[in-house]
Amino acid sequence: MTAIPMPPVDQAVVGRRDEIVSGLQAILGETHVISAEDERRAYETDALTAYRSVPLAVVLPGSTGEVSAVLRFLNETGAKVVARGAGTSLSGGALPSPDAVVVGLSRLNRILEVDYDNRIARVETGVTNINITNAVAGRGFFYAPDPSSQLACTIGGNIAMNSGGAHCLKYGVTTNNLLGVTMVLVDGTVVELGGSELDASGYDFLGLITGSEGQLGLVTEATVRILRAADGARPLLMGFDSAEAAGGCVAAIIGSGVVPVAIEYMDRPAIKVCEAFAHAGYPLDVEALLIIEVEGMEAEIADQIARITATAEAFAPTTTRISKSATESAAIWKGRKSAFGAMGRVSDYMCMDGVIPTGELPGVLRRVAEIATGHGLAVANIFHAGDGNLHPLILYDMNDPEQLAKAELAGADILKLCVEVGGCLTGEHGVGIEKRDLMGVQFDRADLAQQMRIKSAFDPSWRLNPAKVFPLDGRPAAA
Repeated sequence: MTAIPMPPVDQAVVGRRDEIVSGLQAILGETHVISAEDERRAYETDALTAYRSVPLAVVLPGSTGEVSAVLRFLNETGAKVVARGAGTSLSGGALPSPDAVVVGLSRLNRILEVDYDNRIARVETGVTNINITNAVAGRGFFYAPDPSSQLACTIGGNIAMNSGGAHCLKYGVTTNNLLGVTMVLVDGTVVELGGSELDASGYDFLGLITGSEGQLGLVTEATVRILRAADGARPLLMGFDSAEAAGGCVAAIIGSGVVPVAIEYMDRPAIKVCEAFAHAGYPLDVEALLIIEVEGMEAEIADQIARITATAEAFAPTTTRISKSATESAAIWKGRKSAFGAMGRVSDYMCMDGVIPTGELPGVLRRVAEIATGHGLAVANIFHAGDGNLHPLILYDMNDPEQLAKAELAGADILKLCVEVGGCLTGEHGVGIEKRDLMGVQFDRADLAQQMRIKSAFDPSWRLNPAKVFPLDGRPAAA
């Protein structure tokens, strides 16, 4: 494990740990304050497990009022605060520090209101992504953003990272499906941003909060859009002899004007691992596989499939298979949704999250392979091809510090490539600590200074989610 640069630990705060824990217990009771070291260790990392740090304490509030009381108390102590949902962040977004209190929001797990007439749901932000859809599916509705971790990830984490998922090609990411939030500021003040209407008046603070990675406040409630489910949906599989052909096909489909619900990409290493796990019937003799899903009435589905397969002919797919049943469709998506977990069965990996113009896919896929090979590592590609959101998985041995260092360098080179071709550093995983020191690749000093001024307006002492997003050498002295 490498040591990632972090700000100096406030030893005065650490020295007052017992006092701070006692104060938190007075607010929440002993049951919902975790202070024993072995229990705190469960919160030392998120899904970017290469980096770990045991927090000062962990609290589990059960309401917006309790979150407000906790932040008001911690504001007086000077302790730093790290919000945590389910800990599925792949960028180190919930990594704590020894002088930070983790505020876990998992107990805020109620669906507060569903308004089918106006197609909205109001939920606490510890609700898991899939449970919104589960709550409204019986009436024929669903919540559109669907990260691969949707069984576990929470709406609060989705808002923090502006998460997307396979179906964001048609329905957009979190920011396109979020209408309002209740947020607690660093001093405990509770504010309401947005509302239940499609376009709130005034400044777009909601857009500012979405994707802010817990840097500006802790979101405790959210009002989201729910959508009427389509009459039907059908995925099809297309296999290709090369990554370039598959990438070219994606760009051509998007360019043709057809808007599938999703276009997902897997390369040979990923296909092999996912098929072994899910038995989805993926072809094992291809270099690249596309999962393309369309939806609508039967006639509409048939027309879209015909147009997609006609466009794909120019790229000579070696396999085309259209799902014939709900069971087959479920198996196809099980393989894709389980991909990251399935890959974890065979290797440690570092998951990248860059975005590129879809027209750059063929060349970028070739360069990604060259970058990994140049560092002596293997790479598996599983990503949302339709909107150009890449997720290369750099395979390495976590127990070998030299391999971890190589994986970090390879990941940095891949993200720099994304920016080079006109893309950006992150699509849905956030910056966290993983991409923090690459922010200067995409933004100049003036850009970063403006972003940091906004951070300072909400959090003058820079105590919310410390050491994330902004390079340490560019922060205000107070941070």
